[in-house]
Amino acid sequence: MALDILQTGFATRPITMTPLWLVAYQAPEEDVDRIFDEIVKSVPLEHGKTDRNAYRARGGVEYYRPRAGTPTGAEDDLRQRPNVNEVRFFIPRDTAVLEQVITAIYDVCSYYEPVITVQEVLRSTCNGLDDSENPHRWWNKNGDWKTADD
Repeated sequence: MALDILQTGFATRPITMTPLWLVAYQAPEEDVDRIFDEIVKSVPLEHGKTDRNAYRARGGVEYYRPRAGTPTGAEDDLRQRPNVNEVRFFIPRDTAVLEQVITAIYDVCSYYEPVITVQEVLRSTCNGLDDSENPHRWWNKNGDWKTADD
């Protein structure tokens, strides 16, 4: 019987693929940092030797039309809201942690019905090999995006 690697994960020499949840939320640009700051108060979003790890995609356009029962009331026209961002991050597959994250998003998002998605995924984690001399690593290629002046 084949193993379901999405549930068990697997390891290679340099990388371990760990079962986690990928959580994403969409929010107006002005809400994103406030929401993220609220999430990391209770969930560190660790990855290897770092924390507060997430990915932010900027500048999407959200389409919607308010219907009966919304706080603004029903409208006939389709709305388009610019500068809606999506933030993605990984958490352990732990329901209590997921509940904390969803509650944090809801508590400080300006939407009364936030857009939150959760997916089962595998995420890579380095196994700690010493590859400090690897010519492909950013520190061996004139640094990274962050300069000494930052």
